[in-house]
Amino acid sequence: MKAIVLEAANKPLVYKEVEKPTLAPGEVLVHIKAAALNRRDYWITIGKYAGLKYPSILGSDGAGIVAEVGNEQDKEWLNQEVIINPSNNYGQSDDFQGADFKILGLPDDGTFAEYVKTRVEYLHHKPAHLTWEQAAAIPLAGLTAYRALFTKAKAKKGDTVLISGVGAGTGAFALQWAVAAGCKVFVTSGSGEKIDRARHLGAAAGVNYKAQDWADQLKLMAHGFDIIIDSALGSGFAKFPDLCNPGGRIVIFGATTGDIPHLDGRKFFWKQLQLLGTTMGTKDDFEAMLAFVNKHKIIPVVDEAFPLKDAQKAVDKMANSSQFGKIVLLNL
Repeated sequence: MKAIVLEAANKPLVYKEVEKPTLAPGEVLVHIKAAALNRRDYWITIGKYAGLKYPSILGSDGAGIVAEVGNEQDKEWLNQEVIINPSNNYGQSDDFQGADFKILGLPDDGTFAEYVKTRVEYLHHKPAHLTWEQAAAIPLAGLTAYRALFTKAKAKKGDTVLISGVGAGTGAFALQWAVAAGCKVFVTSGSGEKIDRARHLGAAAGVNYKAQDWADQLKLMAHGFDIIIDSALGSGFAKFPDLCNPGGRIVIFGATTGDIPHLDGRKFFWKQLQLLGTTMGTKDDFEAMLAFVNKHKIIPVVDEAFPLKDAQKAVDKMANSSQFGKIVLLNL
């Protein structure tokens, strides 16, 4: 089969022939129709991720058709259109991932290939209203944003929500989830164009975080936030406690611009704020997310689709952070 292979950090991805996976009982082989990039894939290509190994086939997100099953009892999945849950071995607790938790695409070979091997328990039926590329866009970023907003922050209709850095895949999903749930949503971005696109998706307003008074602008617009979703951290994070309403929840799942800066603890205890960390999500989170997608007929935002063989061009685009929504690889 053909696959995109990372042979070493900071080396171009290679489109080459590799051996097709063989199956053990309980495993299935999915013929990938579309796969999507995540920031995780970019960090791996430049050698800035834990547990690196070479060669590797990256890719956590994928949608396709089940081509083979390892057990006769799983044959009902044959020829089914599916998307794959990349959050594997989450563990016994719903509150945090266990020691055996792993994400598809490292250490196990991922979806940037004609075929990918996974366990039958990670298969889910593709939402019928979505194309292959739209379905492939959902798994990692959609799950992360869904858990952050609903499982952790307990978002409900009428809440005022701030999405920090809306252009990323997780940011775009958090916006779509919150709007569909009836929240009033505000966004930040370093791009006026991305703020305009967010407004077309239902955001009430947005501000450019490069402006010195971005936090003051948000305060005037929204008067305060019940929930803030952030994947950047960095110096701007220090403004969030002031922007929160009493009882507000700040949920984080990334640190692309640095660590948490010095914070005034008095604001946290006096306003009874919560700072919540999250990573990916459970099987129940994934199922609830897909039910939400089907109920509201949500269509994920796909920025651009590339042929599988052009995966390096897709990674280069992600490196520039020019996308709004997801970058997808097609194997149609």
